[in-house]
This record gives sequence, C-alpha cells and structure tokens, in this order.
Amino acid sequence: MLVVALQGWVDAGMAGEQAVEVLRSQSPSARRFARLDLADLVDLQQTRPTTEIVEGTTRRIVWPELECVAGAVGRDLVLVTGPEPSLQWPSVVAGLVDLALRLDVVVAYGLGAMPTVTTHRRPVEVLATATDATLAEQVGALRTDYAGITGLQTALLVALGAAGIPGVGLWAQVPHYLAGSPSPPAARALLDRLARLTGITVDLDPLDRALAEYLDSVEANLAERPEVAGFVEAIEAQFPADVGGDDLIGEIERYLRSRPDPD
Repeated sequence: MLVVALQGWVDAGMAGEQAVEVLRSQSPSARRFARLDLADLVDLQQTRPTTEIVEGTTRRIVWPELECVAGAVGRDLVLVTGPEPSLQWPSVVAGLVDLALRLDVVVAYGLGAMPTVTTHRRPVEVLATATDATLAEQVGALRTDYAGITGLQTALLVALGAAGIPGVGLWAQVPHYLAGSPSPPAARALLDRLARLTGITVDLDPLDRALAEYLDSVEANLAERPEVAGFVEAIEAQFPADVGGDDLIGEIERYLRSRPDPD
C-alpha cells in the first residue's frame, strides 16, 4: 500500500504530514530506501533548506527532498513524504508511478487537509475522493462535481489509477483559522479513516493525548481573544453541525461569496 502526504498548500494543519509520521514511528521495520532531490524543483524562497548548527559552526545544509520509506503496520507500506515540488510535475508523477509499479503496489492513499468553515469544537470531517466510481462509493466520497485547481498529490493518484493502481484521497477539514498550525485532531481523523478502510494497525492513543492538549490550548487562546471567539461562535450559529455534507458545502460557498472583499 502506497501512502503519500505532501507538505504545503494541500496539507492544512500539517495533518497528512503528522499522520504519516505516526505510521513511520509505529513501524519497527521502517527504513528509507529512496529519495528525490528537490533542490532544482522547488522555489527555495518558499520551501527553504534547513541547516544544522553545532557549537556555533554550520555543519551541513539539508535540501528539500521527497523521501520514500518502507515499513509495515499490519500490512506492507511505502510512505512518500516531503514538500510539494514547484516544477516538473509530470516527470515527478511519472517517476512515482514507475516506482509504485516496480514495487507491486496494489492501492494508493493520499493524505492531506483543507481549510474550511468549521470549528475546532466539532468532530473533524474527512472528505474522500477516488479514481473510479466504484471505489468512490466504497470509501464514501463526499463530492464528485468539483472543478478547479489541484495539487500534485491528486495528479499522482489520477496517474496511478490510469496505470491500474486504484487511488483514494483523504482530506481532513481543518478550521481555516487554525490551518497554519499543526492539528492533531485532523491527523487523528485521517489515520482513523485510513485504518477503517485498509485494516492497518495503528495506535491512536498518542494523538488522543495531543488532541486534548491542543483543544485546551485553543480554548485558552480564544479566552484571550474575544474577537476570534465571536467569529467561532458565528460559524457555529450559521452552520449547524447536523447539516448534510452537500448542504454544508453549499452554505459555506454562499457564506464566502457574501463576505465583503478585504480593503
């Protein structure tokens, strides 16, 4: 099973990144077996390299890369993580499809998250998409009529489907006012959905503990920022929790269209 989580625009709250890290940490046999250097494929002013400094001396520069890790958590896994490239998407996709075919991958899952009009006080919804109608019905895809911009992760799943490897995208819905910081609830929701769909074995207790601390921290911050707390309450009042998926999307779209443009 191939699991892909790319950092950046497609991963609000770093949900996919956190989820894959949990899978890696819980696989005793995890080992890196391949990498793709992205130094020439990303905007280095947006995706900057990192450095390690010891005792005031620069030791090495770590350049952006896609990393491939093999492991197992109830079934064999190939994990692909790293920043979303800025350039040469067709070549990157073709290389990953070739890798999946050579490794006899039988199904692929993409993990990510979207900022949306919801609140941290509600369970995290996970929107599912799939590469064919039958698979979409099995995983419970929420919406099938989207037309708009997309990310490399989706382009990869489509290419894998065309190559005979079915693909599923799982997208946690993260409150847009919290999309810039790590979201343990979103990562947990992704892993729970992935486990139920695939039968993998994953311990969610560490995320449960992180989730409780996260929610306490958010509420404490809201108590100090009444204007943000009022905005959260307005969302809860306008979008009841029992509204169905398609109805909620429609309401959110109408809400966003009705908001005045920023000065």
